[in-house]
Amino acid sequence: MTHVTKTARTTTETVETEAGTARITWHEAKKARLVLAVSHGAGGGIEARDLTALAEVLPAHGVTVARVEQPWRVAGKKLAPAPKTLDAGWRGIWPALAKSGLPVISGGRSAGARVACRTATELGAHAVLALSFPLHPPGKPEKSRADELLGSGVPTLVVQGGNDPFGKPAEFPEGTYALVEIPYGDHGFAVPKRADLSQDEAVAVITDAVVEWTGSLG
Repeated sequence: MTHVTKTARTTTETVETEAGTARITWHEAKKARLVLAVSHGAGGGIEARDLTALAEVLPAHGVTVARVEQPWRVAGKKLAPAPKTLDAGWRGIWPALAKSGLPVISGGRSAGARVACRTATELGAHAVLALSFPLHPPGKPEKSRADELLGSGVPTLVVQGGNDPFGKPAEFPEGTYALVEIPYGDHGFAVPKRADLSQDEAVAVITDAVVEWTGSLG
């Protein structure tokens, strides 16, 4: 069961899943050729600077953006559930993401990126966008999650902050995925005021990279 609420700029849809009620905020492209579905991490929501910027920029390039709130977030809980519950929520949302018949890029930031990688092949994702992929817990490089990233099975773009404590770009293993570094960026792509690029410029690096990558996908 879904419930749709329209505003002048966006459409909000609730979707019932095995893990509870999820919410999708749609940012429609006029002539869409792809859908980019992106979910949040374990410590934030869809108002994250990267997800917001992609929703503002991508529709003009033929990509409808769906910002997805996992059921635990919709329910107002502060702590994310176990990975299997996150995956169950994503599976339940997928039919609503794919209903247009357009290819769907499965994406997310941090924990959401892990979900996208783990479920991409199973759900028939066209590609994966992994924003701030948490390669390992901070200070614990031995607890690598590289197998999730390397196992996505579809074209994958990683966008990673140069100073991300969950994994700096140089720590990532070789693989068939593409990786774009956001200079000085932390896990939320925030850059220090002393950096030689502004916060707006850093966000533009993200959106430019995703625009170029989505344009290259068949």
